[in-house]
Amino acid sequence: MSLQKTIKKSVDVEGRGLFGGEPCSLRLSPGEPNSGIVFVRTDLPEPVRIQADIANVAPKPRRTTLMNGMAGVETVEHVLSAAWGLDLDNLVIEVSAAETPSTDGSPMPFADALDHAGIVEQDIPQRVYVIEEPVTVNEGDAMLVAMPGPVDCLDILYDLDYGTVPSIGRQVLGFRLGKDNYMEQIAPSRTFLLEQEAQQLQTQGMGQHLTTRDVVVMGPGGPIENHLRFPDEHVRHKIADLIGDLALLGKHLRGRLVAYKSGHELNHGLVRKLVETIAAGGRTRGTPAEPLMDIRSIMRTLPHRYPFLMVDRILEIQGDQKAVGIKNVSINEPYFQGHYPGQPIMPGVMQLEAMAQLAGILIGRKLENTGKLGFLLSVDRVKLRRLVYPGDQLILEAETIHVRSRTAHCRCRALVGTDVAAEAEIKFMLVDAESS
Repeated sequence: MSLQKTIKKSVDVEGRGLFGGEPCSLRLSPGEPNSGIVFVRTDLPEPVRIQADIANVAPKPRRTTLMNGMAGVETVEHVLSAAWGLDLDNLVIEVSAAETPSTDGSPMPFADALDHAGIVEQDIPQRVYVIEEPVTVNEGDAMLVAMPGPVDCLDILYDLDYGTVPSIGRQVLGFRLGKDNYMEQIAPSRTFLLEQEAQQLQTQGMGQHLTTRDVVVMGPGGPIENHLRFPDEHVRHKIADLIGDLALLGKHLRGRLVAYKSGHELNHGLVRKLVETIAAGGRTRGTPAEPLMDIRSIMRTLPHRYPFLMVDRILEIQGDQKAVGIKNVSINEPYFQGHYPGQPIMPGVMQLEAMAQLAGILIGRKLENTGKLGFLLSVDRVKLRRLVYPGDQLILEAETIHVRSRTAHCRCRALVGTDVAAEAEIKFMLVDAESS
């Protein structure tokens, strides 16, 4: 069983954003076990944390962009690729601008920095998902398939088809993530554009600072004023992007991927389908079989008791950023006697209460909030999307938007299977337990 990994010390990478051209200082720092990869916008009046999670992906062409509210960070795929390619699990990535540094257009500068920082194991098993049934996404003639395969690596086969562009043509490459050498075979590969694509982007005001020496621009006869690092550098870079997008799952994949003309949008679609598969009962290996918190641990954390304790188990906690729990809905719940006789339906307010209790456990994870209780200040953006009946199991999710010394703000969801039953943003006032 592999252990989670982070880096030993902080390291910096600087450069200008690929699309916007704004200078950016990026700092890679060690992350706590189970915290995942978190970006932090340090240039804002108050730092904003943005989890590298598929739920936070915003639609932007030709790149992967993450958002938390109005704050975002663009073009994250290369730094995520470097982290995932080196088998890292937990990182804090501080950025001083809205877009990560482009550097030379490859993941290599980030991979070099992480390697220089040193990699250290953490005393918690890696979160690994072994693909046990085929999952397919497609758009037009582009396709991406996850299927069962090896259980000790991810076997990637990428078919890049630029048949109408003779300088690229068709390139097919296999790479085993977890077995083959990412630093040598994938990390040096750079972003490439066709000549007309580069001209179109600059016409739209993007990439104005770039020249053909800064990015690989493919003309009819090959790269313009540049040289390829590999004869098939193009397909290698597509694999680099795919690895970066797969990091948004938060679990290391084991099995086989087959890609044909896949890009960021299709990559994101596959990760979303894998999330649905896992939520519907797909098996995750390499993690403890027991819940992180059983009901006894929950009762030591929350003051609630029968009939108002609404969280039965905690399945996952990512630092103080995200928690996943379970509420088993039983016909024995007292409120079903009157809501409604002959047609029992779980009240929406009770779903909100369950989400709020999970959020209370999450915000109490911060050391400075230990011993504090969260009292509701407001509940915003409430949506009740599905009826919940006795026998259903609510999967509760809570994610922190921000936590301060006296207040906290969380985004919450409740799901039945893959269907969202309820969602809301909940604000708390934090009060010392003794004074309450």
